[in-house]
Amino acid sequence: MGANHRFPFALVALLGTVVTGMAYTAGAADQTASAPPAAHSFSFGIVPQRTATQLAESWTPLLNHLGARTGYRLDFKTARDICTFTQRVAAGAYDLAYISPYHYVVSQKQQGYRVFAKEKDRELTGIIVVRADSPYRSLRDLQGKALSFPASAFAANLVPRVQLKRERIQFNSTFVASHDSVYLGVAQGLFVGGGGIRHTFTSLSPEIRGQLRVLWTSEGYTPHAIAAHPRVPRDVVKRVAAALIALHQDLTTLKLLQSLRFNGFVAATDAEYNAVRKLEPQLRGLVGND
Repeated sequence: MGANHRFPFALVALLGTVVTGMAYTAGAADQTASAPPAAHSFSFGIVPQRTATQLAESWTPLLNHLGARTGYRLDFKTARDICTFTQRVAAGAYDLAYISPYHYVVSQKQQGYRVFAKEKDRELTGIIVVRADSPYRSLRDLQGKALSFPASAFAANLVPRVQLKRERIQFNSTFVASHDSVYLGVAQGLFVGGGGIRHTFTSLSPEIRGQLRVLWTSEGYTPHAIAAHPRVPRDVVKRVAAALIALHQDLTTLKLLQSLRFNGFVAATDAEYNAVRKLEPQLRGLVGND
């Protein structure tokens, strides 16, 4: 399907802030007066679809609120890129994690992670974007072109590449650190097109989003899983799940969801990811090639 390239690290840094797993302590609503003891602390890994700074600004207030409601300290963690993050999930590095459907299926098999919540009222759809002023109107127009994908991502990388493979479209792949890196690279003309998901695309600044156009959209999948490692006690998972699900039911906490552009959270079950399991053999052939 054409050559695969790793994007030079220096340029990745320009396209998206790269920050290795970190605990972010931005001020946020509902912080407790004193942090819970270490025995009640749990790491919460967030897949780095965007820069670590942006993720921390959006997720830390929510995690602080959950901590205040449950009595547990939930430490924000991420990684410098999606590939590193998924390697850490595969190694069981996070107590709780917000992970893609594919990597949930893999981590459930490898580590026994169990899903307990997902985003409310949204399906996960992959997209391919091009510059708004480009002449490209169909996937066939991308034959032989230079495309960019966030390394190891599910709907933004694996799903579009499976579709291109099905249609026997040859292209040159370059893999970057995040969805934002893809969007900025396409906007700047470094790539003809690139993969993303509808949610991160609509979350872009109007300045960048206005330079892009969605060329193709995938079918919908069950959205990212919020899952717990087996070492996390079930009563802890239940309390965190209850606090998550209550967020959209309270006007005072809606602002925490607005910063994520989420409608809320609902309970989720492992069986909801069976459609991804059926797709896994096709995806497995692409993993490791990015």
